[in-house]
Amino acid sequence: MWALFIWVSLLVISITHWVYSWRNPKCKGKLPPGSMGLPLLGETIQFFKPNTTSDIPPFIKERVKKYGSIFKTNLVGRTVIVSADPDLSYFVFQQEGRRFQSWYPDTFTNIFGKNNVGSLHGLMYKYLKSMVLTLFGYDGLKKMLPQVELTANKRLELWSNQESVELKDATASMIFDLTAKKLISHDPDKSSENLRANFVAFIQGLISFPFDIPGTAYHKCLKGRENAMRMLRNMLQERRRKPRKNPIDFFDYVIEEIQKEGTILTEEIALDLMFVLLFASFETTSLALTLAIKFLSDDPEVLKRLTEEHETILRNREDADSGLTWEEYKSMTYTFQFINETARLANIVPAIFRKALIDIKYKDYTIPAGWAVMVCPPAVHLNPKRYEDPLVFNPSRWEESTANNASKHFMAFGGGMRFCVGTDFTKLQMAVVLHSLVTKYRWVEIKGGNIVRTPGLHFPNGYHVRLHKKIY
Repeated sequence: MWALFIWVSLLVISITHWVYSWRNPKCKGKLPPGSMGLPLLGETIQFFKPNTTSDIPPFIKERVKKYGSIFKTNLVGRTVIVSADPDLSYFVFQQEGRRFQSWYPDTFTNIFGKNNVGSLHGLMYKYLKSMVLTLFGYDGLKKMLPQVELTANKRLELWSNQESVELKDATASMIFDLTAKKLISHDPDKSSENLRANFVAFIQGLISFPFDIPGTAYHKCLKGRENAMRMLRNMLQERRRKPRKNPIDFFDYVIEEIQKEGTILTEEIALDLMFVLLFASFETTSLALTLAIKFLSDDPEVLKRLTEEHETILRNREDADSGLTWEEYKSMTYTFQFINETARLANIVPAIFRKALIDIKYKDYTIPAGWAVMVCPPAVHLNPKRYEDPLVFNPSRWEESTANNASKHFMAFGGGMRFCVGTDFTKLQMAVVLHSLVTKYRWVEIKGGNIVRTPGLHFPNGYHVRLHKKIY
């Protein structure tokens, strides 16, 4: 009897000590305030609750109000410092490779691959970045401009003749086909399998609770990746059997690199890179472009000013029907302000993760070595101290700003050495589609009943926009 009592007492003491240690992790300094949540689960369930507003995610907003702009938590079994503080977030980006390094939870690695570019560091990361810039760099974008405009014109013409178009899906299809053609010369009309459908399945489970059980969104996400990777691997192997003499797409550059003596590029790294590039280029851009067109539909004054800028470009041409030039593209001052404001409110990337390499003192707090740091761009972009009426769409707020890419208060495309290499490609696509839209079409907003049967572009918030060609 006494032996049983002793064993039960020891068990209770052990569990109590474990729970106490979970809630009060060791630190050589002072940790930020916050809660570590339940043992094993932490605050993972609360974190994965969907955000149905355009405001800061409730998980972040509630804790900032309670603890301040820097707080601790535990997500999927990992100790995390959350930063809604612009200064700390900027510091984290600038110290990449010295005090912090890119890091994502194991569930993310399972989804994007062990060799995904977000998990690589140092020489390998710089090497892959330089490879990508052969396509998305300045010279590559100049060459791509006519093709992007041609694609935009064809799709808008198609949309204007259809009964109804779900805009997010339509823009995703347009951008995916364009990017896939440039990266891997993929033609969906000539393929026996639908590559984009596998990416759609992947995306639908991307932000979901990580239960790999048949029927769950996470399981479908993993299957979508598996199928997409199988298709990419088959394409790469077929191209390696029949290499081209002159590089045309990104696969050609990859094959050249793999075959070089002493190369550090492997087929698996190349395929993971290709997967991430395809995903990032079309999912993020299509969401931003959908919101951009919605913002135009909601604000006649913004639409008027944007239209004036692009019609001025046409008036200044010798031939109004000639294609966009690089100089015309670079002259779109208000368009870039419009794109920045769209990116600020879109908050496409809700969280960016890094890991502390050493114990780091910041203000009154210590970030222990090995802890993850989660930077929260929405908290920075919707900060009322920086942006007046932060939820209001106002491109003019960028008139006096020099922060066109990355700054302490604007991190829509990341920051530091891992600033998104596809940023300029995204801006190019958005600007060109907007140019074609406002110069070639006018639209009438249709609200009210029978929306599903109304011809036009369908937005998620319940109305359509009908496109009509302009007649000059």
